[in-house]
Order: sequence, then structure tokens, then C-alpha cells
Amino acid sequence: METSEGAELCFPQLNNSCRKPMPTQSEAMLTYTVVPFISVLTVALNLLVIISISHFRQLHTPTNLLILSLAVSDFFVGLLLMPAGIFLTAACWFLGDLMCALYYVAEAIIISSSVGNMVLISLDRYLAICDPLRYTTRVTLNRTKDCVCLCWICSFLYNCLILKDFLRQPDSYNSCYGECVIVINFITGAVDFVFTLIVPVTVIIVLYMRVFVVAVSQARAMRSHIAAVTLQSSVRITVKKSEMKAGRTLGIVVVVFLMCFFPYYSPSMKGEDIEDSSSSSLVAVWLLFLNSCLNPVIYAFFYPWFRKSMKLIVTFKILRPDSCDVNIL
Repeated sequence: METSEGAELCFPQLNNSCRKPMPTQSEAMLTYTVVPFISVLTVALNLLVIISISHFRQLHTPTNLLILSLAVSDFFVGLLLMPAGIFLTAACWFLGDLMCALYYVAEAIIISSSVGNMVLISLDRYLAICDPLRYTTRVTLNRTKDCVCLCWICSFLYNCLILKDFLRQPDSYNSCYGECVIVINFITGAVDFVFTLIVPVTVIIVLYMRVFVVAVSQARAMRSHIAAVTLQSSVRITVKKSEMKAGRTLGIVVVVFLMCFFPYYSPSMKGEDIEDSSSSSLVAVWLLFLNSCLNPVIYAFFYPWFRKSMKLIVTFKILRPDSCDVNIL
């Protein structure tokens, strides 16, 4: 009897060891087959986005640089957060307190940087559609690079500040050995809720409402003057249409992100503490992780350049000399 009980413990030699989780057959199949598949797919698809934008010169635009930054955060979700998340849902935590702390800090930084990238994408689309004449002078590659770097640096500093107590004592919320738990109290959760959800979402919604109003007015103007369009005007309209199409595609990315993002902060909306070890919280976290796999799928459906570059990459044609100058648009 003692042997059977000992075999159920994470660390049989320790009296205060956690018991090994006993998932059902369906839960085990989901955890060890579906989740690893999604993780591999997330890494592969976002790596294609990263290689595409980095390699082909035609894709070196401010908008695509923001997409690249978002793809980097999504790539790390599939490479680091998803595999480590399997340990939290279906197995004992054998990686120690330090790795537990690093996991939650990395999760927070990547999520915050994704939110920051969404705000930058919304601002980029707002300037491109609402102020197209000054867009090219106001939004340059160097300025966009500075904004992306600032986004990641602020995300790192902000989350280190929010989680400083947890970093000092990462095992403070563990009830037994073999557990990795973080509990964000109501005050910290409320601050994080405001700065990571309320403020960014408000900015995103306001910008896209403005973009929608301008896009509708431009569409009406195009229809009313379509008979008197000159060649120069038609070129300008084509450019505007491409900008609107990009705005619509990135708008879908933002909407999907928000749908996957809100459940994670539902405890803060109810005035509760966020405990990342509870089953309901894990479902919200995995829904947020799933968003990292959906983003490149959206690109594949709506961006012809991504489909074309993906074919060149998987067929190894990017290894040819001067392949970076290929016409991809």
C-alpha cells in the first residue's frame, strides 16, 4: 500500500510532495497529442512569417515590421510557453522554483508585448488610412524599429516590477513540492488589468472606429466619382484600397486577439485573485496561447504575399542568389 501511495507522489522521498495528476484518457490524449501538434504548428507558421518578412526586401515596410514583432512573440509562445504549459496541466513540475518563476515572467512579458504590438498595429493603420498623405514621412522604418524596441523594453520592465515579489520567493504559493503556482492579488491584478487590458483595448477600439468611419466615407466618395476617375486617381484609389484591405486584415487579427485575451482577465473583472494553476485559468491561458497559432493562419488567408513567400521557403528557392529581390507582391 505504501508503495502504491509513494508511486503517486511527484517526489516519493519527500513527505510534502504533491500527488501526480491522474488525467482521464480524453484529457491525456488532448494534452499529449493535440497540444504538442498546436505547439509545433505555431512555431512553424510563425517562423515562416519571420523568415518571409526578414528575407524579402519588398516586405521591409513599417506595417510588416510590426507583424514581424508580433510573429516573434507568437513564435516564443509556441516554442517556450506551450511546452512548459503541458507540465502545468498534466504532470508534476520537475524544473524547480527558478524555472517556474522564469516561465511566468516570460509568459507575462510575451503577452504584454503582444498587446503593445496590437496597439502599434492599430496606430499604424489609423495613420495609413486617416492621414495617407503624411504617412510615409511620419511612419518610417527607423521610427517603427524604435517603437518595437521600446514596446519590448517597457514590457520587460513593467512585468519585472509587477512580479518582483514572486521573483523573490517563487515558491510562496506552492502547497507542496512539485507544484508551480502564481497568485496575483486583487490590487496587482487590478493595476495590470488597467494597463494591460483597459487602456490598450480602449486605444485600439477608438482608433479602429475612426478607421472604419474614414473607410466608409472614402468608399462612398469612390462610388460617387467613379465615372470621372482619371488614371492618376485610379492609381491613388488602388493604393487606398490596398491600405484598407491591410486595415481589414489586421482588424481581424485584433478582434481575434481580443476574443482570446478577455477570458484571461475575467477574474480581475469580477474582483477576484488570478491563480494560474486553477483549471478555469488554465483554459483561459491556453485560449490565449491558441491566438498565436491563429495569427499566421489569418495572414495565409488574406495576404497573397505570405502564401507566395511560403511556397518559396518550403521549396528552398530562397537559397538561390538574389532571392531576396524576388517580386513577392
